Amino acid sequence: MELIPVQNTVKAPAAAFTGHVYTTALRPEFGGTEPIAALVRFTPGARTFWHSHASGQTLHVTEGVGLVGTRDGKVVRVRAGDTVWTPPGEDHWHGSTEATAMCHIAMSVTPQDGNGTGTTWREAVSDEEYAAAQQQ
Repeated sequence: MELIPVQNTVKAPAAAFTGHVYTTALRPEFGGTEPIAALVRFTPGARTFWHSHASGQTLHVTEGVGLVGTRDGKVVRVRAGDTVWTPPGEDHWHGSTEATAMCHIAMSVTPQDGNGTGTTWREAVSDEEYAAAQQQ
């Protein structure tokens, strides 16, 4: 058994997130193929950029209401208790609604691909894409 001390909460980088997003590592990356997890808090209107994960990603919503969207235009509205799985390589984004904060636990496995995170970040979700997602 190993106790992992509480990690500092940090503001997520503007190079990958729109709005105010804060992360707290729950299971930091140790290298290899161990799972990593973080508690991610999105203020109203905040969201990730488009991105994908080499080994997929699981999102478990702990509070609030949020959105998860894919390149094909599919958007799911998520609430506390919901879990979403995005398969390996699927471009997606996630965040809060315009009016409600959202918090989720993001979990993934880092592949042994040598680049560190297994996450490929792309462009920001446009305001138009985000506004359209609110209507679904």
